[in-house]
Amino acid sequence: MALRQILEYPNPLLKKRAAPVATIGGEVATLIEDLAETMYAAPGVGLAATQVGVGQRVIVLDLHGEDEAPGKRLLKLINPEIAEREGEAPGKRLLKLINPEIAEREGEVVWEEGCLSVPGLTAPVKRARRVLVRAWTPEEREVEVEAEELLAVALQHEIDHLDGRLFLDRLSRLKRDLYRARQRKLERQGRKSGGARPLLI
Repeated sequence: MALRQILEYPNPLLKKRAAPVATIGGEVATLIEDLAETMYAAPGVGLAATQVGVGQRVIVLDLHGEDEAPGKRLLKLINPEIAEREGEAPGKRLLKLINPEIAEREGEVVWEEGCLSVPGLTAPVKRARRVLVRAWTPEEREVEVEAEELLAVALQHEIDHLDGRLFLDRLSRLKRDLYRARQRKLERQGRKSGGARPLLI
């Protein structure tokens, strides 16, 4: 396992649509382990392969310890690939998904989102309240994840990354322009965005 560099806006690789994984093998397994290690170190609750410059449709998620109501994390998981990581605190649950696709969307929810690739910005984003995602596991099992609230938001956020879309793209033009102007100013001053650490997906 190895830590990988998380790309930050405006890196053009973040805008590229990831290609489906054709063969699930050792390289994909290594990528998944690296994504998980990088996500935990950041720290964040989700990470897509595109965020580390790899154009493959692979994501990892772990919503352990977040204060969602019972039943809000996972409603249904068929043939699950949720594993406790060795050495991690009990209850840490890692979801590893290959070629995830949203098959169903329902309802509407507004959630305050942040992103490891868009430092220093959080904003309310409107998304589907419930989703059904179909994907594959590293063991080549097809799974369905039915999720609502935070997990639904996180899944949509990460799949957006695979489609070359940032949560910044879902904000108003004014908010995007203000963020871009602030980032340019910080870059000229040789500083990075700071402030409190929100929940980063």
